[in-house]
Amino acid sequence: MATKQEFASRFAKHKDELEWLFMELYHNREGLEVLEREMAEAYNARSAELKALDKARSADPEWYKRGNMFGMTMYTDLFAGNLKELAKKLPYLKEQKLTYLHLMPLLQMPHPHNDGGYAVEDFDTVDPALGTNKDLENLTRELRKAGISLCLDFVMNHTASTHRWAMAAKAGDPWFQAYYHLYDDRTIPDQYEQTVPQVFPNTAPGNFTWCEEMHKWVLTTFHDYQWDLNYANPAVFVDMTKSILHLANLGVEVFRIDAVPYIWKQLGTTCRNLPQVHTIVRMLRMVLECVCPAVILKGEVVMAPKELAAYFGTPEKPECHMLYNVSTMVNLWGALASRDTRLLKAQLDALHALPDNCWFVNYLRCHDDIGWGTRRWKTVLASTPRNIKNICTTSMRAISPAAGQRASCTTTTPPPAMPGAAAPLPACAAWSRHWKRAIKPHWTTP
Repeated sequence: MATKQEFASRFAKHKDELEWLFMELYHNREGLEVLEREMAEAYNARSAELKALDKARSADPEWYKRGNMFGMTMYTDLFAGNLKELAKKLPYLKEQKLTYLHLMPLLQMPHPHNDGGYAVEDFDTVDPALGTNKDLENLTRELRKAGISLCLDFVMNHTASTHRWAMAAKAGDPWFQAYYHLYDDRTIPDQYEQTVPQVFPNTAPGNFTWCEEMHKWVLTTFHDYQWDLNYANPAVFVDMTKSILHLANLGVEVFRIDAVPYIWKQLGTTCRNLPQVHTIVRMLRMVLECVCPAVILKGEVVMAPKELAAYFGTPEKPECHMLYNVSTMVNLWGALASRDTRLLKAQLDALHALPDNCWFVNYLRCHDDIGWGTRRWKTVLASTPRNIKNICTTSMRAISPAAGQRASCTTTTPPPAMPGAAAPLPACAAWSRHWKRAIKPHWTTP
């Protein structure tokens, strides 16, 4: 009874704001009632162990800001083969003094074209090649005993074109066709193309893909097999939130919400950083605070520092708990390559000017290529972007030829081969062997 009262108390705190935001965005009372019902059911399904963690974290809400936080990112298959085998390597992870483990996308995905797991076929199920939901639940339990929080990616912007929603849309189901942005001809797509930048202009040009099964154009911001979700449809928000709560009940403590600035689409805009994005993230934050307050949101927001503060919300109405410190990572490497710290200093000055509620994950590298941010070079360094880019690329090529060839944009590249070692490397030293698919430190070593 006491635990139900805890949920009721947390829900009462947020009920009015959640209702106001949902109704302002969707004008759909039935959808709100479904969301509230899913929240209650997820809370009831949450284990006693996780509810105890919720209580402890509620009493210590800044637990993730401690200076001893240290983590790494890894691909399950490359590190251990599957989730069961990864659990057996827990002594090694404890030896590294980890408090945070980010496993790269492991939800069910199509093969072979899945963008490294960022084309998701089922948001509720572990990919069979890596294990089962039970394996994931067992792993999170053992990690918690070791004081390690598990982070998983949650791809908010799109599904795989083979997701059951997409397959139903292809079969002509109007309910699921409304989950995506579909058009009979090029009239609307051509209007979007006038203002929406292309993410991968060289490898995936254009923002729309023709679907022969439906005879419709589909909005595909990233790759042609990644269909953008229509968050103007309340059913999309409710279903995606339900999946996040399901994963939280399996023991996931941190969600890296992928490509969150892209999730709202509006003609005549860049479809980036729109106000409705913040409404959605704020609602998601409130849902988590009601159902599973031990869980936090880490935003992937690859934008200029001036765009970042909005993703934290305000101290009174917070959104993301933390963001990746992308610009510092990029400018550290740029400073090393160019032997010039001016751009790094300018970026850090801009970062330090942000409000106190802005909190960042400092990291050395991740799975994405380094985007050099050339637009600021001419302003800060009084040098042409092309000259500085050449310096950075040449420097990276000296470390790894494959990295240097394609370290100039945001596209994902294959893992470059690093120079061979005279003797086998210890496991932690293997972090530097691959920049795309390997284990990489997330926070700096304490």
